[in-house]
Amino acid sequence: MSINTSSIDRKIKKGYILIMNKSLVYKQIKNGIKKYFKESGFKKAAIGLSGGVDSTITALLVSDALGKDNLSPIFMPTEFTLEISKKNAYKFCKNLGFELIEIDITDIIDKYLETLGNKFIIKGIGIPEENLQARIRGNLLMWFANRNRALVIATGNRSEILTGYCTLYGDTVGAIAPIGALYKTEVYEIAYWINKERNNIIPPSILEQEPSAELNLGQKDEEDLHPYEVLDSILKLYEDESKSIEDIVNAGFKKEVVEDIVSRIKINIFKRKQLSPVIELTK
Repeated sequence: MSINTSSIDRKIKKGYILIMNKSLVYKQIKNGIKKYFKESGFKKAAIGLSGGVDSTITALLVSDALGKDNLSPIFMPTEFTLEISKKNAYKFCKNLGFELIEIDITDIIDKYLETLGNKFIIKGIGIPEENLQARIRGNLLMWFANRNRALVIATGNRSEILTGYCTLYGDTVGAIAPIGALYKTEVYEIAYWINKERNNIIPPSILEQEPSAELNLGQKDEEDLHPYEVLDSILKLYEDESKSIEDIVNAGFKKEVVEDIVSRIKINIFKRKQLSPVIELTK
């Protein structure tokens, strides 16, 4: 997470168990990818690699399932992309023997904004402009996939999917969402387990970096949402255990936080209806 490591990060490092059988979870997702591609008649995949934990884990899963020669990772930076994210993406690809394709989309964004600015008043970078960046990336990924007879891989996790913290037709573009059944905290746990098993194949700096969509200056996921430890705990109670808002509040969570999270789940159902299929995990 961040350099000032969060509580969930510390717990994971100490071996705090969220997922009982990490090897089984990883194997189920990997086999699910294999099966999906076989049934679809495709052999190649394209993925947007951001230098963050979600796209990194997803790329590793797809590489293990299809073979690294069948996966094309594409890095699409903007003026908001941190230098550490770029270093992380390149270092990870070097560890796996990937050739990372880099396409800077800053000029494309500027052209969009220039064109739109001739018709509409645009003041600063807001959510519409942030979403525009994600959708440009989605367009380029789909173009590349069409050119190479490949499928695009969506990299969203369950925490983002449930709360709608994703851009429809942007980072949600993809034929399948391999880690869509994993909460963000579980993604981190799998990542730490992978590094123990495979000699830090994921650059540790990826796990230390504070999660951010990097669509604006200083953007932080946990400021836009809630701390992932809190968010995921509430999501699990509400979605997986069918607890009421009152039950969750009685479990020790702030009422306004619970109501905000439940509200996000409800108003973003239109997104979930359109998202890529998720590989379901057995108990």
